[in-house]
Amino acid sequence: MARCAVALFLAVAGLATATAAVHPVRGFLPDLKFTLQGAGGATVTQADFSGKVVLMFFGYASCPDICPTTMAQLALVTEALGPQADQVRILFVSVDPHRDTPDILQAYVDQFDPHAIGLTGGESAIADLARRYRVAYQIEKPAPSSPGQYEVSHSRGIYCFDQEGRARWLASDSESQEDLLAALRPLLR
Repeated sequence: MARCAVALFLAVAGLATATAAVHPVRGFLPDLKFTLQGAGGATVTQADFSGKVVLMFFGYASCPDICPTTMAQLALVTEALGPQADQVRILFVSVDPHRDTPDILQAYVDQFDPHAIGLTGGESAIADLARRYRVAYQIEKPAPSSPGQYEVSHSRGIYCFDQEGRARWLASDSESQEDLLAALRPLLR
């Protein structure tokens, strides 16, 4: 029964109103694995974060509400860690690879936290990663008169991976700073 509840939360995270909570996902979600593009055109993989706790969030740089709110919340969490913040990396993965270049994403996340990394990739790389972690997103078709103007909808979970890249917990983007810190601190050395 617990597996069904976690699977249901993962499938609809952010698409329906859910009670805020940090959900353990060890054994329910795969370990951290990806190959994406970072600032300056660098290829970035999970190996680049070995020894770091990773907080991963999917969104896009021109998001009007969910993404900046979540990034601000994660920045407050890492700030509250003090010197331990160096053990944590926030990965902001774009689901809008048409508008979000690696450098645009890095400039965006730099506004929130010096430990954040903006990542993107080709459509198939983003789709594969989203499928791996059961992230739902949809890019609306732009109007012919304004090809760069379109809406993007996406789920809103915060994924946490430990220093070995193992999936540890999933939280709602509306989770309190205190609860996120309580779930994060036991993973730090």
